[in-house]
Order: sequence, then structure tokens, then C-alpha cells
Amino acid sequence: MIPELETKLALLSEEMEKPYQVQALFNKLLEAYPEDWKQHKIRYSKFNRSKPFGKTIPLPKPEQSLKKTIQAWLVKHKNSTK
Repeated sequence: MIPELETKLALLSEEMEKPYQVQALFNKLLEAYPEDWKQHKIRYSKFNRSKPFGKTIPLPKPEQSLKKTIQAWLVKHKNSTK
């Protein structure tokens, strides 16, 4: 999880033109906060390695989970501005 993600998304979206695209916001977030992205990937990797051998725990890849979070934020943001 990226700390204060909603605040960071709000700041980045102010710099961008509407309508916001998930991929564009994703790329902007990676560019603006590379250290947060690195930590997010490290936590995913540590969790993935910590599971017992032979067990599968369904966990989306970091890119997928962040894009889903951005998509949910965009939907929430779109509904709150109406």
C-alpha cells in the first residue's frame, strides 16, 4: 500500500487534463513518487515469498492492484464532483 495515496492522486489529477485516464494517472504517479512505488513492489515481493511452500494466495501483481485502486479512486472522485 502506498501511504496517503488518495492525497497524492488528488494532487496529480489537478495537474492533468480531464478526462483522467487510469494509465496516464498510473504513469504520473510512478514518475512523481518512485520511492513509494519501489516500497510497494518490495512489500508485494516479501509477502509473496513469505507464504508456505505449496500454498497459493491469490494476490494481484503490484501494477494490477495500483491500477484497480486508481480506477476506484477515479469512480469515487467522479461521483463526488457531481
